[in-house]
Parts: sequence; C-alpha cells; structure tokens
Amino acid sequence: MKQLITEIQTIKEQCLSALQQATNLDALERTRISFMGRNGSIATLMETLKSKSVEEKRILGPLLNDLKTSCQAAYDAQFDRLSKKTDAAPQSFDVTAYKPNQLYGSLHIYTHIIEQLSAIFTTMGYTIVDGPEVETEHYNFTALNIPHDHPARDMHDTFWLSRHDLLLRTHTSSVQAHAMQQTKPPFGIFAPGRCYRNEATDASHDFMFTQAEGMFVDKNVSMAQLLATSRAFLQAFFEKKDLNIRVRPGYFPFVEPGVEIDATCPFCKNGCSICKKTGWIELLGAGLIHPNVLRESGIDPEIYNGFALGMGIERLAMIKYGINDIRLFHSSNLQFLSQF
Repeated sequence: MKQLITEIQTIKEQCLSALQQATNLDALERTRISFMGRNGSIATLMETLKSKSVEEKRILGPLLNDLKTSCQAAYDAQFDRLSKKTDAAPQSFDVTAYKPNQLYGSLHIYTHIIEQLSAIFTTMGYTIVDGPEVETEHYNFTALNIPHDHPARDMHDTFWLSRHDLLLRTHTSSVQAHAMQQTKPPFGIFAPGRCYRNEATDASHDFMFTQAEGMFVDKNVSMAQLLATSRAFLQAFFEKKDLNIRVRPGYFPFVEPGVEIDATCPFCKNGCSICKKTGWIELLGAGLIHPNVLRESGIDPEIYNGFALGMGIERLAMIKYGINDIRLFHSSNLQFLSQF
C-alpha cells in the first residue's frame, strides 16, 4: 500500500507540473487526456482501488479524491488563463476578404407584399386579422349573401372536402363574417391570406393564390370614404402621390352598390404595355357592405353600415414589379425568388 501512496503522490506532482507547463489550449488538452482522461493515469489508479480491502480503501480513497480534485482545479485555472490569453491575442485577418459563391436567403415576394400592405392599412388604423383556410359553407357563401341557389356560386370553382359542409375558402371575404361576429362596431380590419379555386393553371391563373380584404364598419359610412381610402392606399403602395382612380359599376354579392376601382397607370402617362395603352389599370373590387351581410353577422344595418375592398396580392405584385407569370410565385426559380 505504501508503494501505491507514493505512486499517487508522484502522479499528482507530475500532473500539476504538466498542467502548469502547458502553453496553449491544445497542449493543455493533451495533458488532461493523459492524466485525467477515461484511460489516463488517475483512472488507472481508481481501478486498483476496487481490489483493495476495506481498511486500505479508507486510507487510499481520500488520497485519490484529493488527487482528482487538485488536478481538476489546476486544469480549470490553467484553462481560464490560456483562454483569456487567446482572446486577447491580436488576430491577423483581412477585413476586405469575402468567401465567393455564398448562398444568401431572402424573404419571399408574398412576405414583402403582405408586409407592405399591412403597414399601409395599419397606419390608417386598421387591425390585421386572419381566418381559417378550411372554411364552412356558411362563412364562405351564405353569410356573404350567397345562398345555395345563387348563381355567384358558379363563379367559384370550389375545392370541396370529403367532410360535409367543409371547403377550401375561395376568397378572404369569409374573414368578414368572422370579424363582424367577434367585434363590435366601429372597427376596421385588413385580412390577407391564401385562397383556393379549382382552376386551370396558366400565366394569369393558379389554383392557389392570395387575396387581401379591407373592411370598415361604423355609422354613416359613405362611398366617399371608400374611394378616399382606396386612393390613399394605392398612392402609398405604388409611391405615386399623383395617382388617381376612376370607378365603374361592379357586381359582388356581399356589397351594394358594388364598384370596380381602376387607377391611373403608375408607369406611364400616354399608355404602355402594362395598362394596354389605356392609361388605366383595374386593381380593386369594392362597395358598401350589403345589409344582408351585416344582418347575418348580428349587426343592425339600420344603425351601422360599412365598406369593403378586395385585391389580388399577386396582381398588385405583378404590376409593381413587372412579373409576367403568376406561376413564378410558387416556383423554385431561385433567380426569380432571390430578387426579393
């Protein structure tokens, strides 16, 4: 046992000396593995303890624990000292250097456009809301003044689900009904989101697309407020203070009267390919909310009224950025997506 005690003392001195002499973190790690690692000198001594008698363990046990504790403390102290020395050492590097051919991520164009639209309507006092994409027939049609036998249903090539009464929403106007049931007037909401229609895909149509719906409900809301809001929004989006609008009659079951809102072409004054030489671009569908829609959602149309305006997000993006194919939005074309 005396020989083992001497060996413990010898290994302790060797370990502490080696740790003290380590001049960098690599050398320190090699020393740690040699003495304190799983197969190191200290682990070998600990193994010999198992074969000793109880009396011998009472003497050797504290010595081995002291060996481990002392070496670990010395290692920690040396590690901290060398780490600080490494951090403080001057680094030699070229601040102008770069790694070529690096891949960079970017936000999707949907994200860009929705953030722009949401920011504009938020500054006007609107609240950004969302609704379910898997919708019931009631909220997608009936609550919006589109009963079962209404011909407007034929305009929506609907994806019906196997469960009765469920479908993929065909427009974000369904968010209107949810909002009017959950919020007391006056209120203004803006609801962007995905919509689905069973349509053939081409350069200007897709089975999945994005819409945005703005709605304002209060007392004595007029068509003048709708038109002023539409013009202010379009001027902000296209960053054209001189942009004007014109109004044409339009039909939407959930508004009365309904209008189509065109804007002067933001890219020309005498006609171009974007406006098809007319100087005007069709951008919004809008109107005053139909009394049946208010009534269906529990709002008294004798007291309150409001307006709604809807827009295709892809159409706005295609016009603003000169995109000629809607299918690019859902493609994996990195050359197109990385522009945004």
